[in-house]
Amino acid sequence: MHDVKLIRDDPQAFDDALARRGLKPAAKRIVELDILIRAAMTAKQAAENRRNQASKAIGLAKARKDESEAARLMEEVESAKYDLAQLPETEAAASAELEEILANIPNLPAEDVPDGADEHGNEKVREWGTPRNFDFFIRDHVALGEGLGLMDFAAAARISGARFVALKGGLARLERALGAFMLDLQTNEHGFTEISPPLLVRSEALYGTGQLPKFAEDLFRTTSEHSLIPTSEVSLTNLVRETILAESDLPMRMTAHTPCFRAEAGSAGRDVRGMIRQHQFYKVELVSVTTPENSSEEHEYMVHCAEEVLKRLDLPFRTMLLCTGDMGFQARKTWDIEVWLPSQNTCREISSCSNCGDFQARRMDARYRPAGDRKTRFVHTLNGSGLAVGRTLVAVMENYQNADGTIAVPPCLVPYMGGMTRIG
Repeated sequence: MHDVKLIRDDPQAFDDALARRGLKPAAKRIVELDILIRAAMTAKQAAENRRNQASKAIGLAKARKDESEAARLMEEVESAKYDLAQLPETEAAASAELEEILANIPNLPAEDVPDGADEHGNEKVREWGTPRNFDFFIRDHVALGEGLGLMDFAAAARISGARFVALKGGLARLERALGAFMLDLQTNEHGFTEISPPLLVRSEALYGTGQLPKFAEDLFRTTSEHSLIPTSEVSLTNLVRETILAESDLPMRMTAHTPCFRAEAGSAGRDVRGMIRQHQFYKVELVSVTTPENSSEEHEYMVHCAEEVLKRLDLPFRTMLLCTGDMGFQARKTWDIEVWLPSQNTCREISSCSNCGDFQARRMDARYRPAGDRKTRFVHTLNGSGLAVGRTLVAVMENYQNADGTIAVPPCLVPYMGGMTRIG
C-alpha cells in the first residue's frame, strides 16, 4: 500500500516511479479521490455543526415566540440531516475506488534498482564456485531420479495430475535432510527463530503481503474462507499484523520449513519437465521485520544467509540484482540467487530476497514505537528463500551425480542422512 500523503505532495515523482515499472500514470486520479474524500469529511463535520447549532437555537427561538425563526432553523436542521445522509455515501464510494486503485499498484522501485523490461535487464552482482567438469554424459535430475527408481512422476500424476512428484527412499530422505540442514544453519548460526506457522490463511493475510487481490488466480482456495499458503512469507510476515512493536524487539528474524502451494496459473508450458516448477513444494523461508533505517543492511544480511547454504553445499551460484521489470509486486528491491544446473548449462533461480519497505506494513498496519518517541512508525519487512528445498534437491542431484547414475551426498548433509554418503 502507498502513502497517499506522499503522492499528494509529489504526484510527478509517483508517476515517474510507476513509469520505471512500465505502468501508466495514476497520481492524478488518486489525488482527485483523496481531495473528494477529505472534502466530504470536512463537509460532514460542518453539517454536524450546523445541525447541532440549529437544534439548540430552535428552543431559544420558540422561547422568544419567534416562530418564523424557529421554522427557518428547523429547515436548516433538515438540510443538515440530508447532507449527513448523502456525504457518507460519497465518501464511501470514493474511498472504495481509492482502495481498489492502491491495492493493485505494485511497490515503487528503490533508486538503485536498474531499469529494464524483463530478466535481460538484471545485473550480476557476484558469482561463487566453479562448475564441475564431467567426463561422462550429464543426466538431468529426472533421468537420475527415475533411473534410481526413487522419483515417480507417473504415479503422482495418477493421484494428483501434472506438476507433482512422489520421492522415495534416499531422495525422500535427502529432501528432508536439506530442509533440516537449512533450518539448523539459519537458527543456530544466523539468529533466526524457527516458527511452525499455519498453512491455511484468510484473505486478510494474503492481502497484507500482497498476494491479493492481484494474484488470486495463483492461489489454491478451500471451500471455506481459507487458502493454502503459496509461501510461508504470508504466515510469518502477518505474525506482526495489527501490532505495535518496541524498537528493542527489532530486527525480528523468523524462519519456517513448510510445504507451499501454487497454481502456477501464469506458467503454462514453462518447466513442465521435472521438479523446477511444481504445484506443491517445500521451502525454508526467511522473514525479517526491522526499522526503516536498518532495512538495507538487513537485506544484505538476508542474502548472505541464503548464499551461505549454497556455499556449505559447495554448489556454484551467481547473485543477480533484479531490474524494475522483473521484480515482484511487493518488492522495492530484489536480489535473486541462481544455482548452477549442469544439465541446462546455466543458472536457475533458487532464492529471491526482497526488501518490501513499508509496503506490506501499511497493508497489515504493522508498526513500531521508536525509543523515546510517542509516535509510531511503520516497520519495514523483508523476505527471502533460504532456500527452495525442491530446487536445491535438483541442484545437489545434478552437481553430485556419478557416472553410474548414483548421487554422492554432500559432506555437510551426511550427518542428516544417517551416515549415508551415496544414494544408489
